[in-house]
Amino acid sequence: MSDKENPIQEDLQDSNVEAMVDEQLADENAEAMISRITELEAALEASEAKVRDQQDGVLRARADVENMRRRTEQEIDKARKFALERFAGELLPVIDNLERAVEMADKENDAIKPMVEGVELTLKTMQDTVEKFGLKELNPVGEPFNPELHQAMSIQESAEHEPNTVMLVMQKGYELNGRVVRPAMVMVSKASSASVDEKA
Repeated sequence: MSDKENPIQEDLQDSNVEAMVDEQLADENAEAMISRITELEAALEASEAKVRDQQDGVLRARADVENMRRRTEQEIDKARKFALERFAGELLPVIDNLERAVEMADKENDAIKPMVEGVELTLKTMQDTVEKFGLKELNPVGEPFNPELHQAMSIQESAEHEPNTVMLVMQKGYELNGRVVRPAMVMVSKASSASVDEKA
């Protein structure tokens, strides 16, 4: 019987060794797989980070292009609006002279009446034309003084006007699309000393 037990024991030992070898191989395979999975996860994370960076870069580039497009449109719009500013500034003395000619002309004199009418028509046509292109007259009589639109040439006491009111316009001002081309030259009122004494 002892002879029969030996082969069985040997078989058992062989199968135990095989099981241990299989287990060791399984452990090594598991470690290799875990190591490989860790490597792949790290590579995937790096790839995802790279994709996120590239997406951020694309979004930033799009935003930069959009901002540049918007700025360019604004600059083109400003250029369109204010391209005439210098030209309009040069026309203002011509308009002033035509207005003075109409004011000074003797409208009762039949000999020069057709000429005065021609000057008036020329002035009206010029005013309408510059108005079409955004040039607007500033004639602030009776309005409060505004240093952004008006240039005070003198200050006069006045009982008829509120203090700091435009009493007289010596030269009309003009603005082009909301930007002052030439401020109006004005006389501004101040409280009369008599009214100041009465209040005291």
